[in-house]
Amino acid sequence: MSNHRSVVINGDLGSGKSTVSVELAGRLGLRRISVGDMYREMAQRRGMTALQLNLHAELDDAIDSAVDQLQSDIAKSGEQLIVDSRLAWFFFHEAFKVHLVTEPNEAARRVLARPHSEVENYSSLEEAKTNLRSRSESERMRFLTRYGADKFRLRNYDLVCDSTRARPDDIVNLVQAAFEGRLGADILGEKPPLLLLDPMRVYPTRELDFPAPTDGVTVPEAMEPLTVGHSGPDYYVIDGHRRLSAAVQAGLRLVPASLLAEGKEPVTNRHNADDYFRAHVTRDVVDAWERLHKIELPVPAHNPPEVHAGY
Repeated sequence: MSNHRSVVINGDLGSGKSTVSVELAGRLGLRRISVGDMYREMAQRRGMTALQLNLHAELDDAIDSAVDQLQSDIAKSGEQLIVDSRLAWFFFHEAFKVHLVTEPNEAARRVLARPHSEVENYSSLEEAKTNLRSRSESERMRFLTRYGADKFRLRNYDLVCDSTRARPDDIVNLVQAAFEGRLGADILGEKPPLLLLDPMRVYPTRELDFPAPTDGVTVPEAMEPLTVGHSGPDYYVIDGHRRLSAAVQAGLRLVPASLLAEGKEPVTNRHNADDYFRAHVTRDVVDAWERLHKIELPVPAHNPPEVHAGY
């Protein structure tokens, strides 16, 4: 293998990063390090849950300092590794940085299905979802306060992949292909990240008169990337509606995309990514897309009143 960079894999609990990192390490023949495992062991030694340790770390800098110094030292060692960590992308400057995203209910279901432990033990789906959200936000605020680093900013990464419906083997195949330069090389070389998105979770910004034909739409690698925007946790297509339509009908679990703008970055002279989302992902557009493809899109996290009003 000619690529000597480490691969760091980031994602909230339930995103599948442990599964992906273990399989990828095996395929590439590299040592794997899990900072999450270290953190859970630290929580157990203190008689805390992982959430309790996260909240305690907001008041005690020594906890983050110890974990972060360890990551920094490992990064400086120069060893090529697979690292499962929610902040390794900040310390491993030259690494190939992968970010996994997952629909919150699916993430909670995965965590709830794990064997219970003293560190992580939830009695219901809603409890798991609430605690995962609290842990994620706690971590995000600590990283922002300590380093000015926002783990939700997509431009921190080389590859962003939605693991909601995709099979772990398929994700590993695509991550390896991107890492080895066989997938999305133009995007990765010019303006990362390369996005691999679930077409059932990408919002349209205009209506189509009829569904696009699915001829030749069989695998993500064969598709021309969509151009998308990102607002909060939501993705929407700016260019490539017919390709997205074909992917939905063909049953693809992932489609490639390039990121035009996120958050306050401009999409047009008039709209940044957040404004464009609110202006163009309207109830009429979403309803028409759902009827045309006989699907139901998730209610956007920002849930502007004109989208899914009354649902």
